[in-house]
Amino acid sequence: MAKSQGQKRQGKMSLVGFMQAGNTSVYSGSWRHPATEHGFLDASYYQKLGRTLEEGRFDMMFFDDRLAMPGIYGGSVAEAVRTGARPVKLDLSIVLGAIAGATSHIGLGATYSTTYHSPFHVARTFSTLDHLSGGRAAWNIVTSVNDSEAQNFGVDEILGHDERYDRADEFLEATVGLWDTWEDDALVLDRESGHFAHADKVRALDHDGKYFKVKGPLTVPRGPQGRPVLLQAGSSGRGRDFASRWAEVIFTGDPNIDGARKHYEDQKARIAEVGRDPERIKMLPMAYAVVAETRAQAEDREQLLLNDLVDPQASITLLSELMNYDFSGIAMDEVITDELIESVNGIRGLTQNLRQHIGGDVTLADLAGHRATLLQGPRFVGTGTDVADQMHEWFETGACDGFVMAATHVPGSYEDLTRMVVPELQRRGVFRTEYEGSTLRENLGLDRPAVGS
Repeated sequence: MAKSQGQKRQGKMSLVGFMQAGNTSVYSGSWRHPATEHGFLDASYYQKLGRTLEEGRFDMMFFDDRLAMPGIYGGSVAEAVRTGARPVKLDLSIVLGAIAGATSHIGLGATYSTTYHSPFHVARTFSTLDHLSGGRAAWNIVTSVNDSEAQNFGVDEILGHDERYDRADEFLEATVGLWDTWEDDALVLDRESGHFAHADKVRALDHDGKYFKVKGPLTVPRGPQGRPVLLQAGSSGRGRDFASRWAEVIFTGDPNIDGARKHYEDQKARIAEVGRDPERIKMLPMAYAVVAETRAQAEDREQLLLNDLVDPQASITLLSELMNYDFSGIAMDEVITDELIESVNGIRGLTQNLRQHIGGDVTLADLAGHRATLLQGPRFVGTGTDVADQMHEWFETGACDGFVMAATHVPGSYEDLTRMVVPELQRRGVFRTEYEGSTLRENLGLDRPAVGS
């Protein structure tokens, strides 16, 4: 399924900005970067980001989220607060609403959990966003991974790995069903006759399953896209099966090109097995870009990011949150055993990928540093041409359909990409010069789904 080195790739690369509605990007030292703007509590900060990415013709910006402060490490949020390890997380529906009013083309994605939200709430939130943004809404589907989140919703601990996905499958059935409770032409709006909508084109859902009972219909008419675009990032076998059934954009975490090609082939084959067209589903690995006017300047910037800005305590605090395991009783130089890796009930696929990528004996410091620094995804370093070369190789040789670009500092990372990398990709003909349409589905090349499909 992957393209060979000499085979010309058809279509255009997709680019997505990976956001956090808080004090730091996914790179935990970003808030300490001298060029980072500390406007994360101001609507204009997010609006500026949206306009920057729209200027760069990015397909979408989507926001990661957690429903708790990192509090697994040592049973306390103290280190997260002290080191700025993502203690601030704003409500995403309000953030995206602010961006929608300041932009006109960029797709708007938010993370909502199938474990702690309800299908009706998610369906209404994203259908409303789709209408008010003119068809630009996307939902990043997560099952939630740690006990801190569970405890904010009155639950002592998370569900098991496979059960979370079983619940998510039913959650999607109910949510998609709610989006389809209105026909496209249900609204009449005839003032003279007083006929508002066709009653036979608005139906109850009457979903009654193991996890959810939802009557419906949804209180929002069908949106401009029919349904919001669905993103998902599961990397375990069960997660990949879930993505094969539901996802239209798959967010991956492969740190090197060989691993990405294998993942690409495996995931696309799974998509075909369930009867969907793999060419219509985008696979986008997370990547960093460190760009400068010269390669030497870019390498100097890279060293600052690798060595000076990440507090080791922030790294281990975030690792504990991600893995749902309190690492406070393990020394930083202690080797992580197979038994411990297999026992972690967090993101199973990620633990396997990290072990494979680092190789040999893996210490806690290795794992923590890998998770919170620039080591967790591919890192493209150099001039705009250098970075475009590296991105182009991944795209041309069947490792991906584009990238989810993470920021080393905000908004500078996205300004650098827009100014130095995007024009080079456009010159090569692998990235758009103008948006293809007005909705996110049109810009991603996705069909508008029919009711019941």
